Amino acid sequence: MQRTARVAGGVRAGDNIGLGLVLSITAILTFGVQDAVSKILVQDYSPFQITMIRYWAFAVLALVLASRQAPLSQLLVSRHIGLQLLRGLLLVIDIWLFSAAVRTVPLAELQAISLVYPLLVTLIAIPILGERVGVFRLLAVAAGFGGALIILRPGGLVLDFGVACALGSATAYAVYIVLTRQVSQADSTATSMIYAGLVGLVLTTAVGIFYWKPMDAHAMLLTLVVMATMCIAHSLMMKALSLAPASALQPFSYLSLPWGITLSFVVFGHLIDPISLVGAAVIAGAGLVVMARERRRAAVPVGEAETLGPRD
Repeated sequence: MQRTARVAGGVRAGDNIGLGLVLSITAILTFGVQDAVSKILVQDYSPFQITMIRYWAFAVLALVLASRQAPLSQLLVSRHIGLQLLRGLLLVIDIWLFSAAVRTVPLAELQAISLVYPLLVTLIAIPILGERVGVFRLLAVAAGFGGALIILRPGGLVLDFGVACALGSATAYAVYIVLTRQVSQADSTATSMIYAGLVGLVLTTAVGIFYWKPMDAHAMLLTLVVMATMCIAHSLMMKALSLAPASALQPFSYLSLPWGITLSFVVFGHLIDPISLVGAAVIAGAGLVVMARERRRAAVPVGEAETLGPRD
């Protein structure tokens, strides 16, 4: 899959958008299962340990997929080495914070809070990429943040350490995406994937090894599920992006919200309260509006490389 395969995220000859959508939706559902299983694991094991194990699987996946395009020595050549290293660090911070948040924040509310990241991308892209954002999109962004405040209202979700981690995770991921857009102008998707995998592997192992706790058979089985679902989901999403434009697939990422609500109830017996559900709907609606507006105004499209990382 080459960055040059698409022009501005548009349709090309040979695309199969229907199959791409099916694969993308399947990937989103698989990511949701991964989050649910991770939530079970972090109740007894450190988020640093779980993140380390996830990166072991992701690093192997990144090396295998990228090596199909070019030798490793060529893939490590980058015109933005500093930014690539920073991307890797930001993605690690994102996963650490998300893993810490999922320990205490209900899965449904966590998915809702995480969906503020596209709104943050819109704002962060202004100083970093020099993108111009009109009043319409700024109002949509403000509405999305208003939805987050509805969830965090007095009597709603308590603004504690877990929620702070969720907000920090969304922010780190938003900056990661903006930097990915920046480096994609010169580096290939494979190069970005290799740096994300290797930087994450080194950092998470250097920290996670100090939090290692022996796992029983049940925990090992759940860990294998996390590793398998992550690899399967990323492989499906990459295949989907080779079949359909990212602009066509991205809106379906918001299916993670109803799926998260469903898993939260079925697996953990937690049902999001009606007012928080309204806030979640506002966030999702604002994100879709911003996305549609960016597509209409031919803003920088969401590229393939932005999905490559053990974020979800």
